[in-house]
Amino acid sequence: MTTLTIHSIETAPQESKPQLEKSVEAFGMLPNLHGVLASSPNTLEGYRQLHELFSNSSFNAEELTVVWQAINVEHECHYCVPAHTGIAHSMKVDSSLIDALRNEQSMPNEKLQALYDTTLILVRNRGHISQQELDNFYSAGYGEQQVLEIILGLAQKVISNYTNHIANTPVDKPFEKFAWNKAK
Repeated sequence: MTTLTIHSIETAPQESKPQLEKSVEAFGMLPNLHGVLASSPNTLEGYRQLHELFSNSSFNAEELTVVWQAINVEHECHYCVPAHTGIAHSMKVDSSLIDALRNEQSMPNEKLQALYDTTLILVRNRGHISQQELDNFYSAGYGEQQVLEIILGLAQKVISNYTNHIANTPVDKPFEKFAWNKAK
């Protein structure tokens, strides 16, 4: 089992301390992921900026959740699936959508299914997608902006999912009740 250091504000490199203070302000606690990322101030800052940019994209709360969780589940991230389950609940996303994403089930409507499918195509094929697959995405009501925003969300999730795999980041206390293991 691999591990990385989980910093507190006190133990973090000086350059990471302001970012960690912002995390505490935003979440009312220091998420363990942020404590791990603090070992690299630039990675922590990049992650936080990508999160903010993706959160402010054209996607609504349901769509953000679909992209985040499709990637988290595909990457089998033990930390991010529970965390984004809690985040989705706080964003008032319907529980049936949250459960469908955690269990790799069909989405409740064609538009969210197209978003889910396209996200997984991009993840599984490392960014390769056919014109027909893009046309299907566009037919569902999305456009070029949303294709690029999926990539933005994917960049954010690669940082967190891969870090959590290496660090074996413990799930934060508020999200422990949403513990998750990939169905076999």
